Amino acid sequence: MFVEIHFLQNFAPSNLNRDDTGNPKDTDFGGVRRARISSQCLKRAIRSEPVFAATTAVETAVRTRYMNRLIADALKQAGKDEAQAQAAANAFATQYSKLDKDHTAVLIYLSRSEAREISARLLEKWDEVAAAALKDGKNPVIETIAKDLFKTLKNRTSAPDIALFGRMLAEKPDLNIDAACQVAHAISTHRVSMDMDFYTAVDDLSRDDETGAGMMGVIPYNSACFYRYARLDWDLLVKNLGGDGGLARRTVEGFLRAAIVAVPTGKQNSFAAQNPPDFCLGVVRRDGESWSLANAFEKPVRPDREGGYLAPSIAALDAYWGRLCRVYGGGGLRPAALALDEDAPLNHLKPALVPDREAWVGAILGGLEQP
Repeated sequence: MFVEIHFLQNFAPSNLNRDDTGNPKDTDFGGVRRARISSQCLKRAIRSEPVFAATTAVETAVRTRYMNRLIADALKQAGKDEAQAQAAANAFATQYSKLDKDHTAVLIYLSRSEAREISARLLEKWDEVAAAALKDGKNPVIETIAKDLFKTLKNRTSAPDIALFGRMLAEKPDLNIDAACQVAHAISTHRVSMDMDFYTAVDDLSRDDETGAGMMGVIPYNSACFYRYARLDWDLLVKNLGGDGGLARRTVEGFLRAAIVAVPTGKQNSFAAQNPPDFCLGVVRRDGESWSLANAFEKPVRPDREGGYLAPSIAALDAYWGRLCRVYGGGGLRPAALALDEDAPLNHLKPALVPDREAWVGAILGGLEQP
């Protein structure tokens, strides 16, 4: 069983996700330049939303190069010698990745319960851990503890966000977890041109005879209606969470609620582009197929007569959905649509409309329970 979400979200002038030059990310699609928000940016925005952890009732995992700090702090709080605690934490961190000075060489995606379990196991055998001679940064007792722990963690996690978005460690493949959720880069439904905001800042203490700005610069930005798409594999999610169906269901609900409110944080203090989605489509399907609706916008949308990209984008998505259902069949699909505009130009998806967010989330979760 799979859950797919399709959002149309129109952002006011903003620079939500920058490239290495500071410009808003973009891409070529359908022969024209489009605004883009990377999947990594969207995933972080989703898992960072407080409603995600609140709904799953599980702390969000941490992605860090400083897992040794996390472990050392727990050991020191338990009353262990600071130097010994740090040495033990460093030795355990090397079981995940080589150390680069005072941190691991790569980011480690670690659940909070996993970190607590590591500390607990070290404390359980602390006398042996502390007494073991450190040779070239290695500790044989810690290596044994790590091997036993890794057996229990293989192909499973207690963190909903790791279960959703996966974990990859080249140096420790046994800890890899296949992502249960695929997230596409969001792209604009239309051609986009970049603009530049030239700004100056006034020096509040300059004298009347001291002219000129205190500083000046430019901020690149754009404005676009984005199409967002994600696909969630329910069976893989349950597997990743160790067979805990209740937590998997809460994870789906947390993902849906967080996805609606998640907005990237880039340059928000300068632009405050806090714009919720104008159209949300959720689909529960059992056939194993997957339909990104991005090709509804392969031919870039143009503003309608009254101006604006939202209405023509919704119409294009609805028409493309109808064509897909006609050609490939839509009998086994359970769509639920949510439109901010009561007069949204829907034809094929109109029967799937629900009145509000709670009904939308409920309809998708209900589809998971129906045969």
